[in-house]
Amino acid sequence: MKEEFEKLAATGKIEGRHVAALTQLAEAGCCIHRSWGFGRIKSVDTVFARFAIDFSGKPGHPMDLSFAAESLKAVPKDHILARKATDLDAVRHLAAHHIDLLKLVLNSYGGKATTDQIQQVLVPDVIADDWKKWWETARREMKKDGHFIVPLKKTEPVVYQVQETSLQNRLLADFRAAKGLKARIVVVSEMLKGLSDMKDKAALATEVIAALNPDIAAYQRTQPAVALEAIFARDELCAACDRQSAPDEITAAQVWLQDGIRFGALLEAIPAAKHHRALESFKAANPDRWADILRSAINLVSAKLAKEIASILISNGKLNLLKETLSKLISQHTASSELLLWFSRERTEDYVDILGPEVFRAMLTSMERDQFNEKRSNRLRDFILEDQALIAELTASADIEVIKDLTRALKLSPVFDDMDKRSLLARLVKAHPAVQSLVSGEQTKQESALLVSWESLERRRLEYQDIVEKKIPANSKEIAIARSYGDLRENHEYKAAKEMQKILMRQKEDLEAALTRARGTDFSNAKTEVVGPGTVVQATDLASNQSESFTILGAWDSDPDKGIISYLTPVAMALLNRKVGDEVEFELHGSKRRHRIEKIAAWKMEAAPV
Repeated sequence: MKEEFEKLAATGKIEGRHVAALTQLAEAGCCIHRSWGFGRIKSVDTVFARFAIDFSGKPGHPMDLSFAAESLKAVPKDHILARKATDLDAVRHLAAHHIDLLKLVLNSYGGKATTDQIQQVLVPDVIADDWKKWWETARREMKKDGHFIVPLKKTEPVVYQVQETSLQNRLLADFRAAKGLKARIVVVSEMLKGLSDMKDKAALATEVIAALNPDIAAYQRTQPAVALEAIFARDELCAACDRQSAPDEITAAQVWLQDGIRFGALLEAIPAAKHHRALESFKAANPDRWADILRSAINLVSAKLAKEIASILISNGKLNLLKETLSKLISQHTASSELLLWFSRERTEDYVDILGPEVFRAMLTSMERDQFNEKRSNRLRDFILEDQALIAELTASADIEVIKDLTRALKLSPVFDDMDKRSLLARLVKAHPAVQSLVSGEQTKQESALLVSWESLERRRLEYQDIVEKKIPANSKEIAIARSYGDLRENHEYKAAKEMQKILMRQKEDLEAALTRARGTDFSNAKTEVVGPGTVVQATDLASNQSESFTILGAWDSDPDKGIISYLTPVAMALLNRKVGDEVEFELHGSKRRHRIEKIAAWKMEAAPV
C-alpha cells in the first residue's frame, strides 16, 4: 500500500508526511482511536482517499486518510486487541494456559500492566466466568515463573521480563527494597507462601531473620503491634526452615510484658488474620492472668476481636467465666455496642440462659450512650434492622409485662428514625400480639376485654408462670443437650425438642394475649333486671316443660357438670340481656331448644367455681 499512498501524496490528496503512518495502519489492519476505541480497517478507498473502519457501535465508519493519519494509532497483529478481533476462539483457548495468555497481554502493553488493565482487556470476551478464580491461579503460576514480577500492591503493574529470575532472588530483592518493618513483613508473608519453590531456604532465612531482628528491637516500644507481627513472621520462617531461634532474639512474651502496654489497643492494631496467634502468645506470656485480662478487654474491642477472645476462652474451658462476664455487662447495661453486635450475631445454644429481652434493652442503652458520646453505633443498629428474627428470639421467653416495658422503651428510643422504629415495633407485635394496643394506641375488636373471675385469672397466671419460668427454660436445656449429640439432620431428640419449643411458644403467646385482655371480677355488682355475667337463670324447656338452671360467669369459668357456663358460649349469648318472660332459642347438645326465662338471680359469691 505504500506505493498507493505515495501516488496520493504526489497528486496532493494527502500530505507526504502521512505516508508512513497510513502504510503502518493499512498493514496492521487494526487501530485505536482516543474516543472510539479499537477498530478494524475494512477497506482503503484510494479514489476518495479514505478508510472504512469498524468501531464498536460505528460499523463501516468512513474516515479521511489525512485525519486517520493524525488521529489513529496502528495496533500490531500480535497485540491482544488485534488477536481478539481476528481470532477470538484461539485467544479463549489460550486462557487455559495462564502464563502464555499473560505474556501476550503484557507484551501488548510494553511488558507491564496493572491487574485492572489485564482484567479489562480479558473480561468478558476471553474469560467470561469466575475471573477471580482464574486470576488467583494465574498469580500463583506467575510467582513460580521466573519471567514475571508480581507486585504486592494491586495498583502496581505486573511486569514481564525476558531474562528469568528465580522466585527466591525476586523476593529477596523485594525484601531488601522494602521500606519499613511493615513492608518487610508483607514480603516475608509472600516468602512463606512460596517456600516450597525456594532453592536455598537456609540462606534465605538467615538473611531475612538477621534483618528482622534489629527492626523488631527498634519497633518493640514505639510500635509493639508491628513488632509482634514481625516476631510471628520470623518464628514461622524459623519453623519452616528448621532453624533454631537465637537466645538474644526478642520474643512475643517480652513485647506483651513490657510496661505501658494497652492490651485492647495493641490487639486492634494487629491484622485480624493474626488475632488468634496474638491471643495465644498473650496467653503463653501471662499463664496466670490471661483469662481475667481477656474478660476485662472483651467489652473494649471490636466485634471481630470479641469473637476471637470468646473463642480462646471457650476452647480453654472458660465458657462459664465468659457467660458470667457477659451476663454482668448486659444486666448492668454497660455492654458496648461492639460486644453486643458479636453476641447478637452468635446466639448459639451455649448462651441460651443469657439471651433474652434484657439483651435488647442493653442494645438500646449502648446505642443511646454512643449517640451521647458521639460514637458511631451504626453497625449494631443496622444489624438489628437486618436480622428479622432477632427481636422475636430475644423476647420469646419473656413475661408479658417485660414485653410491654420493652415496647415502651423502643417507642421512646432516639436511636431509630420513625420508619425503622415502626418496623421494629411491628416485629414485636407479630411475636407478641398482646402489645398491639401499646403500639397503636387503641384496642381492636378482637382485643376487647375478657370478663373473668379472680379465681380463673389466678389459675391462668400460674399456668403462664409455669410455662415461662419452668417449661421453656427446661426445653431450652433439652435443645442444648440434644444439639451436642451431633448431626442435626438425624438428631431426633433435637427435632422433638424444637417441636416442643414451638408448642410452648404458641401457648405462651396465646396466654399473653388472653391475660392482657382479662379483667378480673367477683360479680358482686351483677344486676338482675336482665341476664348478664354473674347471674343465675331459671328457664323452662318449652318442649319438655322441664326446668333448667344456667349460671353465667366469666370467660374461663365453664363447668357444664355444675351448670356453669361462660358468658361467651352460644347458650349464654342467646340469654344475655333478656328479661323474665322472654322466650329464647339456642342450640344445646346438638339440637335446637326453646326456653322461657322464669327467674334471674344474682350468683352467690360463696358458690365460687371450681
